[in-house]
Amino acid sequence: MPMRFVLVCIVFFIGQITRAQRIEMVTEQGKCSIRGMSVVNDNVVWVSGSNGTVGRTVDGGKTWTWMQVKGHEKNDFRDIEAFDEKTAIIMAVGEPAFILKTFNGGGTWKRVFEDSSKGMFLDAMEFWENGNGIVVGDPIDNKIYVARTADYGVSWERYATKSLPATDSGEAMFASSGTNIRKYSSQEAMVVTGGKRSRLLMHERWVDIPMLQGGNSTGANSLAVWNEAPRKARIVIVGGDFQQDSATVGNCVYSTNGGRTWKIPEVPPHGYRSCVEFLTGQMLVACGTSGVDISMDGGKKWRLVSKESFHVCQRAKTGNVVYLAGNRGRIAKLVGY
Repeated sequence: MPMRFVLVCIVFFIGQITRAQRIEMVTEQGKCSIRGMSVVNDNVVWVSGSNGTVGRTVDGGKTWTWMQVKGHEKNDFRDIEAFDEKTAIIMAVGEPAFILKTFNGGGTWKRVFEDSSKGMFLDAMEFWENGNGIVVGDPIDNKIYVARTADYGVSWERYATKSLPATDSGEAMFASSGTNIRKYSSQEAMVVTGGKRSRLLMHERWVDIPMLQGGNSTGANSLAVWNEAPRKARIVIVGGDFQQDSATVGNCVYSTNGGRTWKIPEVPPHGYRSCVEFLTGQMLVACGTSGVDISMDGGKKWRLVSKESFHVCQRAKTGNVVYLAGNRGRIAKLVGY
C-alpha cells in the first residue's frame, strides 16, 4: 500500500476522531441552577444547586432522584462531594455558611459545619482519597478562608491562615463550579482567585498568571491538574469575564512545568469558561455559559463542540463517563471521546 495513501488514511481517521465529540442531553430538572457535581463512577452521579436542590442517579443517568433539603430550601449548594451512592457532602455558600452530610442517599442530612462570621462565602471543596478534605472561601480580613477535615467531612476545623499571603483589594474567588481548588500532591492543593486581581496560590505563595483581570467579573474560575510529577504537573486555568461570556481574551492559560512558567493558547476556548477538566493527559473539556470546548493537546488549541450553556463538567473518578450541568437543572454527557 503506497505510503501516501496510508498517511491520508491516518489523517482522515484522526480528523474523524477529533470531530466525534458531542453533547448528549440526559435530563432537565427545570427549577434550579446546578453548579455542584460529583461523578463517583459510570453509574453514580450527584449534583447540587440553587433552591436547596440535590439530584442523584445510580443507574448511569437513566433515572434521577431530585430532593430539596428540608430547612435549606433557600440555600445555594454550590459544591458537592460524593463518596458512593449513599454518602455525600454539600456546601451552602453563606451567610451563614453550612456543610451538610448524608449517609442514606439524601434521605436525611446532618449539619457538620457552620460559620456565621460576617462576610462568609464558601467557594469550593476538595477531597483526597484518604478522607482528608478542604473548603475555601472568600477572604476575611484579607486572608482566604480555609477549613479542613480528616474524616470525610464528619468534622471540620478552621485553618489558621497566618502563614498564607494576603489577598489584594477586590481579589476573591468565584463559586462557579466548585473547581477553583484542586489537589496536586498528597497533602497540598492549589487555589485560583479572580476579580480585580487573579492569581494562583500554591506552596502558600502567590503566583502571577496572565489571565484577564481588573474587573469584578474577570479572572480565573477553575483549574485542572494532571500530576505525573509535581515539577512536571500540567495545569490548565480557565475563566475570562462572565459578563462578556463570548470574549476570548485572557480566558485560559496553561503550564507544563508545575506552574513555574505559563503559556497562552494558540486557539483559546471560545468564550468565558467556568470549569475545566482533564480527560486524559492531553485531552481536556471546558464549559461555560457560551459553550463547550475540547482540547486534544493539553490546552494549546481548543475546538468548540457545542454552544449549549453549562456551569460544570466532570469525568468519573472511577470510570470514563463525562457529565456536564447548568441552568434549569440541565444535565448532559460528553460522548465520542
